[in-house]
Amino acid sequence: MRCCLKFFLIFTFAFTLCLNASSQNSQSHTKPNILLIFADDLGYMDCGFNGSKVMETPNIDALSKKGMVFNNAYAGAGNCAPSRASLISGRYSPTHGVYAVGSTTRGPVDLMKLVPVRNTISLNPSFKTIAEGLKGNGYATAIFGKWHLADSGDTRPEAQGFDLYFEGRKKQSDKKSNTENDPKGVFSLTNEAIKFMQANKEKPFFTYLAHHAIHSKLEARPQSIEKFRKRGLNEKMAIYAACTYDLDASVGVILDYLRKSGLDKNTLVIFTSDNGATQLSSQEPLRGNKGCYYEGGIREPFVAYWPDRIKPGTVNSTPIINLDFYPTFMALAGDKKFKGDGEDLMPLLLGQRSTTIRKSIYWYFPGYLDNPVIRGRDKVFRSRPVAVIRKGDFKLHLYLEEWILDGGKDRINDNNSVELYNIRTDEGEHNNLTSSNVAKRNELLNDLLNWMEKTKAPLPTKITATNKPVQGNVSGEN
Repeated sequence: MRCCLKFFLIFTFAFTLCLNASSQNSQSHTKPNILLIFADDLGYMDCGFNGSKVMETPNIDALSKKGMVFNNAYAGAGNCAPSRASLISGRYSPTHGVYAVGSTTRGPVDLMKLVPVRNTISLNPSFKTIAEGLKGNGYATAIFGKWHLADSGDTRPEAQGFDLYFEGRKKQSDKKSNTENDPKGVFSLTNEAIKFMQANKEKPFFTYLAHHAIHSKLEARPQSIEKFRKRGLNEKMAIYAACTYDLDASVGVILDYLRKSGLDKNTLVIFTSDNGATQLSSQEPLRGNKGCYYEGGIREPFVAYWPDRIKPGTVNSTPIINLDFYPTFMALAGDKKFKGDGEDLMPLLLGQRSTTIRKSIYWYFPGYLDNPVIRGRDKVFRSRPVAVIRKGDFKLHLYLEEWILDGGKDRINDNNSVELYNIRTDEGEHNNLTSSNVAKRNELLNDLLNWMEKTKAPLPTKITATNKPVQGNVSGEN
């Protein structure tokens, strides 16, 4: 009897130790994984679930039914580099200083009325990035694809919090083999991301899958192109739609892996894009395209998916912006100390009322981008210097040439410096309410000016004999 009791006590003690160890091990993995799928130049109207009549995105559409769609989700800027800088830093553009790709002096300099603010082409290493924040909270971190914030020394992703960086551009030796099967690299990036998640499944991971698709050069599998040729699309649009279709197929691959591996149960998946579509793809009923600050340039497709946590098939109309990813992901990691410019989206994602979501969203572009957009304000530039605020249903554009040169607030009634739209009733930004809703105009304008002062947003300057705009170098990016 004593022997049995002794054995029982030893067994109970050992079992308790194992149970505690198992519990402790389990606790170390309770932080959710994060997968951010970030498309390049995929417009709001380029997804089936948003109403596209040209593109076919069956996997993304299926994801929208399983998760939560935000139909007022915005990029941090109208084109690639500044949008990514805002996402990675959690800061608005006046703080990080990345306003454009390459240069803010793009287009005919003789038609520029101001000297633009000089652009910064890299994210200053002094910013603690979203990857550094998550890595400091026990996450394995990796980026697959487009970094686009300089790529040498202390500006490389590996120097800014990412354990792994797989850029994915085709090597010369790989071009022939990739031409048929994966010309845009969507599947190779996806497969590398899957390898990373598989290797790090015993700890929380942050996988930033930043596709090069569908940014030019447009490329797609031959069978995908043929599919859209048969639909009667012209050659350019057939390739455009096929590139989007291949991107969608790669999304299906990674979602299938998460489901089969069981990782989906503890993984927040975000799918969105960096800015609006190029002029090749009309974003009607939205106005404009990539590079401008009308809705077609900055409103993005957005789906959040997390089984058993995010209610499937839901739509949220709260305006959000990609700066919100940083505080949201940090909150998931159990760290709410980061004080950036975004807001934690978790209450919204979980169907709760948010008491902290900001009242307004802002954009700032103090330069010039060439190539006019569809139904834009300008016949020469995609954008001239502009500051923008979205507050509730209303959105105000402040054009800085007219503001600085034509009398500012004293001449606001006739200098064409301000445009005001009700986005809820006029998402196409057709009806300028500047004259008919003066109270709302003044409210948003004052908020915007106060924000510019608070962020120390640098203003473009008047042209003088010794200070003239000089054509910038953009290295082939648009």
